[in-house]
Amino acid sequence: MILLHGTPGSRVGPAPRAAVLYQLGIRLITFDRPGYGASDRDPGRTIASAAADVAAIADCLGLDRFAVVGRSGGAPHALACAALLPDRIVRAAALVGLAPRAADGLDWFDGMTASNVREFTVARVGLPAVAASLGAAAERIRADPASKIHGLTLEAPESDRRVVADIGIRRMLLRNFAEGLRYSSDGWVDDVLAFCTDWTFDPAAIRVPTLVWHGENDVFSPVNHARWLGRRIPGATLHIERGAAHFGALDILPEVFVWLTSDHVG
Repeated sequence: MILLHGTPGSRVGPAPRAAVLYQLGIRLITFDRPGYGASDRDPGRTIASAAADVAAIADCLGLDRFAVVGRSGGAPHALACAALLPDRIVRAAALVGLAPRAADGLDWFDGMTASNVREFTVARVGLPAVAASLGAAAERIRADPASKIHGLTLEAPESDRRVVADIGIRRMLLRNFAEGLRYSSDGWVDDVLAFCTDWTFDPAAIRVPTLVWHGENDVFSPVNHARWLGRRIPGATLHIERGAAHFGALDILPEVFVWLTSDHVG
């Protein structure tokens, strides 16, 4: 199974504990998207670019067919794999993700927190503006990774604050942000630009079993994005969790992994 991390993030981001993976019989593979951690930048990459990266990793590891899951910023990239690697992906899950920027009938910013609205609005100006804005933010996070968590909790609903208050999750998030932005903000910049440009594939082309999970109170990627994807992806399983928000996806990861492996061992 291949896990695609959030934005900003890294290969050491949220995942079930090793004991849980062992009990489920899962070999979990994670990697840094281009520009994160020590991964080389891929200028101009799109959401669809993730499919070629995942295929190359699978080839290197001798994986023929496998499941894929993405959380938050990783969710659109997981959907790209489902759409573009139909002969290799057995099941896909997209948790608390975004819909395409040009999604028909979707008010993309409705219900979104002010910081994310600013971030994605700057993306319309172009690469230099995004690089300047996120470069400064990344410098602050490198100096004090806890500042990113503090900023998130200021805007997050109560259910998210409860999740992030867990000391184990906080340590994991600190490690995740520090590693992802260790050398530069390039991965973060390129993710944001990719979210706001043409995905170059249509979620309606997905034919593999797909789970779309979202917390109803999410303010970072609002729930109507999931509802749009649930309608667009043929046969998708759409689950909207009442009382949960963005970081609720961390609590349900083990359940999602069970769903992803229910028909196969991967």
